[in-house]
Amino acid sequence: MKTKILVLTLLFFSGLLTAQDLTVGEAINKAGRQRMLTQKMTKCYLMIGLKSRVDQARTELDDAVALFEEQMLELQDYPAGNKTKKTLGEVYELWLSFRIKVVSSPNRLTAGILIDQANELLEKCDDVVTLLEKEAKLKSAKLVNMSGRQRMLSQRIALYYLAYAWKIPSESIYPELKGAREEFEKALKELVASGYNTSDITTKLNKVISQWEFSKHTFDVNNSKMMPSVITVTTNSILKQMNDITGLYAKVTDNQLTAKR
Repeated sequence: MKTKILVLTLLFFSGLLTAQDLTVGEAINKAGRQRMLTQKMTKCYLMIGLKSRVDQARTELDDAVALFEEQMLELQDYPAGNKTKKTLGEVYELWLSFRIKVVSSPNRLTAGILIDQANELLEKCDDVVTLLEKEAKLKSAKLVNMSGRQRMLSQRIALYYLAYAWKIPSESIYPELKGAREEFEKALKELVASGYNTSDITTKLNKVISQWEFSKHTFDVNNSKMMPSVITVTTNSILKQMNDITGLYAKVTDNQLTAKR
């Protein structure tokens, strides 16, 4: 714990020095990653509650909390518009209460409250991404947003799958899982059709498509045996690939901005 406090202290001061150097693409990328982290942290909470890959879940949760705080500091110091700054302040307020809950001992009966808090934080983080995209005034910025959202959806699928497996008392679990799967698949098709795709982006997207087509039937809790460990491995793999792709779209956006100048 002392080590983590030291790390976060160092991150605070280093953030003051480096945030001003964030490019537009990087800012949208990091803001988008915050959305994903809200779902990933909650997923880890559920993994611990289910006793599924507990050591891995605790490590992932610890790292995700630290990364969220690091990026929050960077974004707060990024030269964004007043409305974006105000929204970032609202993210911070929601984060304070969410953080306390997500690192507490998992409780199946109250896990639904945490999921609601995660979704409230997710929506506010999404507002930040949308505002940054508008400030960029570049068509390719939408791709950074959309691709980054795929990262979030990979973890959201895992979150609601685990919530279903743990039998959390909520009627919204299955509809949310189904909705996340459908949104991921629809957005994947839109990304593939983009005219801004480089050969590298196209190659990586095709790999995601292959994995999605092979694995998507396992995400249907009504038509397959519950396999929490398999789901977390698969969605983490998709997350990693979409994270790489989002970084590439961020570079496309920065190149567009440079050319525009």
